[in-house]
Amino acid sequence: MSTVKKLVLAALFLALALYLPFLTGQIPQIGMMLSPMHFPVLLCGFVCGPGYGLAVGFIAPLLRSFLFTMPPFPVAAVPMAFELAAYGFLIGWLYKLLPKRTGSIYGALLAAMVGGRIVWGLVRYAMLFTGTPFTWEIYISSVIMGSLPGIVLQIVLIPPLVLALQRAGVMENA
Repeated sequence: MSTVKKLVLAALFLALALYLPFLTGQIPQIGMMLSPMHFPVLLCGFVCGPGYGLAVGFIAPLLRSFLFTMPPFPVAAVPMAFELAAYGFLIGWLYKLLPKRTGSIYGALLAAMVGGRIVWGLVRYAMLFTGTPFTWEIYISSVIMGSLPGIVLQIVLIPPLVLALQRAGVMENA
């Protein structure tokens, strides 16, 4: 895939990461639990590769925070920037390494999801200087319980989307 095509697709994924929270925010109680910014970043890593996935993942929450004040800066936006950067990088890197089979798509997705959540916790812990408390209970409730609907949707929707993009010729599948 050409560099120009990757750059255009990365810009599209960045725009989606900025826009999707407006749609899910309209759903009371679970809108943000759907983790709308995660989907375009994960897809960007698959489609464009680890470098673009990392860049889009890091830029999206920070840019959205500065443009729309959500996620709040720095307490939510900074850890989320590192989390999404880890998602985009890990999923692109693992997809590149693993054989291009459906099981590998799920494996890369699950590994990136776990890795990104670990990075979020480490960055959030390192930010204790902001005065916001951070405990193991907060980590579990925020990263797992608070985003369970998003986790399930990512596992259900991302692999079929990747397979569809492969069949459509948007990305390499061999």
